[in-house]
Amino acid sequence: MIGDKGEIAAVLFGYPYHAPAAKGRENKILWVARDSQGAAGIRPGDRLTVKASLAGTHEVATRSIAGGPGPSLVDMPKPGCWKFSLSWPGHSDSLDIEYLAD
Repeated sequence: MIGDKGEIAAVLFGYPYHAPAAKGRENKILWVARDSQGAAGIRPGDRLTVKASLAGTHEVATRSIAGGPGPSLVDMPKPGCWKFSLSWPGHSDSLDIEYLAD
């Protein structure tokens, strides 16, 4: 899945995702930034910030992933379509991920 601006890709492992996470399964996402090298590249200590909004509600969940784009577990508090607004040093993008009821 590619972000709206093409700045990041989310490789979804074990899809479909569940909220809460299904027993014996994890909501694994590998975040791959388009520009992960050079002057604007990811450095130790960087973080990927995820501000997720549940469609049709005012519910917002924020997650912070150490190391910037890379492997992660991203659980959401409720099922539904979540709009992920992502930011990391010098970049931002967004994409939607659906979480099903367990």
